[in-house]
This record gives sequence, structure tokens and C-alpha cells, in this order.
Amino acid sequence: MAKEKATITVDRAKLAEARAVLGVSSASAAIDVALTELLRRRRVLHDVEAYMGTPPTDEEVALGHVCPDGVDLADDTDWDAQWPAGS
Repeated sequence: MAKEKATITVDRAKLAEARAVLGVSSASAAIDVALTELLRRRRVLHDVEAYMGTPPTDEEVALGHVCPDGVDLADDTDWDAQWPAGS
């Protein structure tokens, strides 16, 4: 991926907090993560807006009534054991 050197002005406290939260040592890494997340969120928002502009088909509505309370989706998988916190 091509990178571009840039000089920016940032709030030092925000940058320090972002680096700590993300566990990165450089300002560049924190800003790269922030830009990646911003773009991801914008893409999701764009997709949601596009989806909301299209009414559901009769088939999609019917599919929503197949398991309205979600009880049939329950299983005995111990998801906390599968993905322990911090792993």
C-alpha cells in the first residue's frame, strides 16, 4: 500500500488516548487505524441507507416470520469458551 507523508495538527490528549486504547506506539499507526475505521463505518452507513431505500420483498418479509422470537436459533455452544476474552 502506498503511503504519503503528511504534517498534521492533532489534539495531543486524544492522540495519546487513541494510542493507548489501540495499543500502538506511533501516531501514524493510530491515525491509520482511525482512518480505516472511519472508512469502514461510512461504507456500512452507505449500505444501510441503500438497503433502507429498497422495500423488502414478500419473500424477505415471510422469512422474518419463520422464527420471530429467535428461540429456535439457540444452541448449547459455549461461545465464551470458544473465544475467551483477551484472545
